[in-house]
Amino acid sequence: MAITGIGAVTPIGISREGLWDGLRGCQSAVRSVTRFDTSLFRSRNAAEIDFQATDFIEARRARKLDRFGHFTIATARLAIEDAELKLESEDRERVGSMMGTALGGVGYAEEQFMVFMNEGIKSVSPTLATNVFGGAASCNVAIEFGVMGPNSTNAMSCASGTMAIGEGFRQIRDDYADVMICGGVEAPLNPLCFGAFSIIRAMSTRNDEPVRASRPFDQGRDGFVMGEGAAVLVLEEYERAKARGAHIYAEVVGYSFGNDAHHMTAPRPDGSQAARTMRGALRDARLDPHEIGYVNAHGSSTPLNDPTETRAIHMVFGEHAAALPVSSTKAYYGHALGASGAMEAAICALSLERDWLPPTLNLDTPGEGCDLDYIPGTGREASVDYILSNSFGFGGINAALVLQRSD
Repeated sequence: MAITGIGAVTPIGISREGLWDGLRGCQSAVRSVTRFDTSLFRSRNAAEIDFQATDFIEARRARKLDRFGHFTIATARLAIEDAELKLESEDRERVGSMMGTALGGVGYAEEQFMVFMNEGIKSVSPTLATNVFGGAASCNVAIEFGVMGPNSTNAMSCASGTMAIGEGFRQIRDDYADVMICGGVEAPLNPLCFGAFSIIRAMSTRNDEPVRASRPFDQGRDGFVMGEGAAVLVLEEYERAKARGAHIYAEVVGYSFGNDAHHMTAPRPDGSQAARTMRGALRDARLDPHEIGYVNAHGSSTPLNDPTETRAIHMVFGEHAAALPVSSTKAYYGHALGASGAMEAAICALSLERDWLPPTLNLDTPGEGCDLDYIPGTGREASVDYILSNSFGFGGINAALVLQRSD
């Protein structure tokens, strides 16, 4: 399935080229939180975005949406424009949207609850219900762009963006759609949303050195750093994309997802179900493990995830694992929960096209159980044909995509 459009709103850059420039800059966007007072919390860092909704959305429409909705429409618009997709000439019943998010509009609900408590019910926004509705992301895409095909927003935590792209891939492959607008969106930087993850001690407390707080696979890692943002891909059937002269960044060729059935926040220690999901994506792509040239790891910078994912990669790739380049890009832009997998799919597509693999920032010394060929420093010039991208989330959900270099 051809990727013909990439839209991104991320802490390291907005738009396809903004994202790429941020990657090549090899600098983390993590800073001390400025949007609210973090003094109550153990963790005080995040990756925020300087974003103006009206740069992308008509002002009257923007007033009816929350930040989550702004990210959704802005990123979808960037992807559609990048694909040079003329929706007025499409059969819009054959154009759909699949989106993913962990928290959706919960941050806006938090804001409006404070309005309710301080000013009463009459001051609460009349758009509260529609902005916190679970399917708001994909439905906002449908309404904004008039697309009436398959439509769903999944809420499978940090795997949701990857799953949205995978499910969009399936909709086209199974002939339910010609074009799918797919991705992940997250706007979690509000006090209670942020604090909920601090309370469970999931986030880094390296507050005196924010830029180095996210440290995937490093022995000094102590938790993830929260981020925000969105990424959207336009997917099309390959021959259709070629026939209309579309630029094809890469292809989605395999997808799988499953569950650890183990714990709500901790991965299954043996990594067996994460490995099964990776194998499923390879099987779907009809590839042998040795054909993968790079793994974009989930690499959340948490003590439990990183060695478990490393173990799973060893299980899947065997002897090939020793020479297989691996990196996590979350040290650049934090962990944007449900948006992360979509951001990473966009990064993988650009890496295939542009022959450069991004590094794991802040990786000084790999931690115990982290013994792969992690790409350091400033990345690696490399031409590979296939990339595997992993995403794992709360509830034990695992998802993986395989992307292929385009002809």
